[in-house]
Amino acid sequence: MHPKEAPAAGRAPEAPAADPYAHCLAALRETDRDRYLACLLAPAEKRGALAALYAFNAEIARVRDVVHEPLPGEIRLQWWRDALEGNAAAGEASANPLASGLLRCVAEHRLPVAVLTDMIEARIFDLYDDPMPDRAALEGYAGETASALIQLASLVLDPPGAAQSATAAGHAGVAQAIAGMLLLLPVHRRRGQVYIPGDLLAATGLDAEALIAGHDRERAARAVEAFAGLGREHLKKAEAAGGIAPANRAAFLPVALARHVFDRAERAGADALEHALLPAQWRRQWWMWKTLRTGRF
Repeated sequence: MHPKEAPAAGRAPEAPAADPYAHCLAALRETDRDRYLACLLAPAEKRGALAALYAFNAEIARVRDVVHEPLPGEIRLQWWRDALEGNAAAGEASANPLASGLLRCVAEHRLPVAVLTDMIEARIFDLYDDPMPDRAALEGYAGETASALIQLASLVLDPPGAAQSATAAGHAGVAQAIAGMLLLLPVHRRRGQVYIPGDLLAATGLDAEALIAGHDRERAARAVEAFAGLGREHLKKAEAAGGIAPANRAAFLPVALARHVFDRAERAGADALEHALLPAQWRRQWWMWKTLRTGRF
């Protein structure tokens, strides 16, 4: 989820401009407000590393927003892959404060580079207009993006407790990804992109072209409801898996919004294809704070 709204009530403490973590936190405030708020709710000593990780995620997630053709998008993604693998031109990565912050985070917390490069590879799908073929493909995409991000954040927050939350992170990430896709339905539809899986659409009597056209509102509403239902299934599995150490709750904070997005999508039906479902920022902040306190989504 990448909402852009009025400034949050609280700001992160000022830091020297030379600090890449400070730059990442400032950038995150503009590119992913929910994860910015999640950083502010995390322990202060972990905030910079989380901001670097989340700012990287926001940067590769928004490539489609800043390029008009797939090839320039693939070049941007390849640059990040080269930076992580040490293949960027001399000084390029260190000169980029987002990349510098990410590389510092990886080194300090011994994050697996392969997981990060898999995140980049998964984002190639965003550059094209191929519809999501089925639920397995959707779950794989979400696993390599949203689920992986939760698990990486857990490694930053509490490495010993990260392994026990892996199953919960897997399902929570799928739920969070679906919630984000529901929020972006109007944007995706304008672009001709369809993330609702093809087998789920077929079960409601639609295909990708029919969903984009939006003429059959009754079936479109059923498709939106079914997609939200799939998200709920994964959210329930995440809750049933348990295993989230208190020190790792901050990694799951953005997932606290998913249930409320599903509620709104089910009420909106076909209108979700045309109107944004994003709840008010103060509500989102409250839901994340409650999850931090209780450990429940």
